[in-house]
Amino acid sequence: MKNKQSHGLDIYQAKAWRNEHTNAGFTKVIRIAEKEIVLVSVETQQNVTIDFIDADMLNTALLESGCIGKKMILLWDLEHVVNMTYRYKKDAANLIYNSDSPFKAIIFFNVRPEFMTTVETFAAIVQKSTSIRIVDTFQEAMSAIDEIRSGNIDNEADNDETDELFEQRKKEFLAVTGRLSWLNMLNQHINVPSPEDPVYPYFKAIENLQSDLSENLHREQLEMEQIKNDCERILTEKTIQLNAQQELYKQLKRQLEKEKNTLAARIASQEMELTRVSTAIAEKASTLQEMRDLISGLDIDAEHKEEMIRTCESMIETEMIEKKLNIELTTTDSEFLLKLQKKHPNLNQRELRICLLVKLNYDTKEIARSIGISTRGMESIRYRMHKKIGLTRHQSIKGYLTELAVAQA
Repeated sequence: MKNKQSHGLDIYQAKAWRNEHTNAGFTKVIRIAEKEIVLVSVETQQNVTIDFIDADMLNTALLESGCIGKKMILLWDLEHVVNMTYRYKKDAANLIYNSDSPFKAIIFFNVRPEFMTTVETFAAIVQKSTSIRIVDTFQEAMSAIDEIRSGNIDNEADNDETDELFEQRKKEFLAVTGRLSWLNMLNQHINVPSPEDPVYPYFKAIENLQSDLSENLHREQLEMEQIKNDCERILTEKTIQLNAQQELYKQLKRQLEKEKNTLAARIASQEMELTRVSTAIAEKASTLQEMRDLISGLDIDAEHKEEMIRTCESMIETEMIEKKLNIELTTTDSEFLLKLQKKHPNLNQRELRICLLVKLNYDTKEIARSIGISTRGMESIRYRMHKKIGLTRHQSIKGYLTELAVAQA
């Protein structure tokens, strides 16, 4: 900076704005001179790729130096800069291409040969209202500032007629490339020279590239729109399905509650009937016992007496079995009957009762006596139930009901 001070540039030595770019290996420095010049440089001992614009630091520097709203001259020292990221290029292009850019002039100096094309591309896309210069040294940059201050805003260097057309074509080509790549301007007009012109293939190629990129972008937009529409359609369908499933669930829940209440009422009624039957059986058995005792005390033929007593005892035994088979249902029995009726709604009440007794290990004879039919009649009923339940020839009702009870538990 001492060398630069010796040329009379008033730089705030006591006030410099710095931001370390640790990953990129440099420190960005901004200084404000004469409330008109923004001097930007990097502090580093190596060649670097600048990664992003320090927009916040620039705004802070302009604000604290009282230069907000003024048109400034940007003086960019590119020593050690050999490249910049695509992010930096896009942000810088938007900054200098914008008509509201804070800079009335931009001067690049100390540009390395490998970075010159990038700088020339920036120079090519700058608005005509902004003066742009690319010079070699700091001294030349100072001279350029003097020319700009004196009103000489000509961006073009003095070239002989031989180079003038080439430089013009080069600038046009770089401008098209910069606007296409950094500003995404896919519909810009490209002034393609005649096919006889030596540079025609280059301009035609860039025109074709722009057309291809525009077509590709349009295709991607259509694909994205299709994807969006498909997603919205699928979302709508899934929403309808979900609403339908929720409504179906509510209906099934209401139906289940209704069936549960119906079955509960039926079970309560059956339990009352079982209680009544059990009471009647107990009274009948008590009467038979009294009759047996009375017969035992009669003075009649011993053989007839014995036969009558055996008949009474047989009737008492039958009533005891009947009472045993009509015992009140347990919670497990009730749950079993609920599940059985749910799975096989075609079974009637007598068949449900038979299934319960089979599960409780009562034999065919006991069950037949309980429901008042013959053993053969009971066997016929079991055969019909075997088919109603849908069992195969090798499956037994007892085994099936046991498995159902275990699954239910």
